[in-house]
Amino acid sequence: MTGEVVLTGHLVCANSNEADVVERHLRRHLELTRCEPGCLSFDVDRTNDPLVWRVAERFADESAFAFH
Repeated sequence: MTGEVVLTGHLVCANSNEADVVERHLRRHLELTRCEPGCLSFDVDRTNDPLVWRVAERFADESAFAFH
């Protein structure tokens, strides 16, 4: 059995139009991802920069991440 897959990073938009798309779809994306088998956590939080979000993901193993 493989161990947890943990990823952290940033989602960076090029402009306010891209940021609007993220804002519009983020809630549903979070809901769907958190329901995936093997998803332990999935968080996307806005930073002080309106074009940047902090992303943190945890999956039970490599196969759960591959499914995502």
